[in-house]
Amino acid sequence: MDANVKTEKYLQNILEKTYDAQRGYSNAAEATEHVQLKRWFANQGAKRTKYAASIAGEMKGMNEHPEFDGSFTGDMHRGWMNIKAALSSNKDETILEECLRGEKAAIDEYDLVLEHRDELPQTIVSILESQKQEIKATVSKIKRLEDVADHLDD
Repeated sequence: MDANVKTEKYLQNILEKTYDAQRGYSNAAEATEHVQLKRWFANQGAKRTKYAASIAGEMKGMNEHPEFDGSFTGDMHRGWMNIKAALSSNKDETILEECLRGEKAAIDEYDLVLEHRDELPQTIVSILESQKQEIKATVSKIKRLEDVADHLDD
């Protein structure tokens, strides 16, 4: 497989997951009743929009053609998150659990792509490493939010 085709495939996979995360955070912001969580979810969605723009910009700079859509798997995950939240006694904790699961999947996707760092331009490797570190920080934040979510409905 041509190196450019492989690079485009790797970046498209990350881009797809990024759009999934953006939509997931948008859904989470709509689902919660708590203003602070709503704001935090919206901010996370905005971050993912910036991540996607950065990746798409790099792809365009390489004369690649980014696809601006998420995945069927992401659609299913968001649907499952909505069902679980609707049935849960603590909707916010359930939403946070699903966000955590999605972020861990995103880190796995970044790791898979970064295994091929030798085939990627260094600028893209730097962008992906930076985004991955931010997502790891988000995972830590979600874990802390889960700890307090038990008390949000008190």
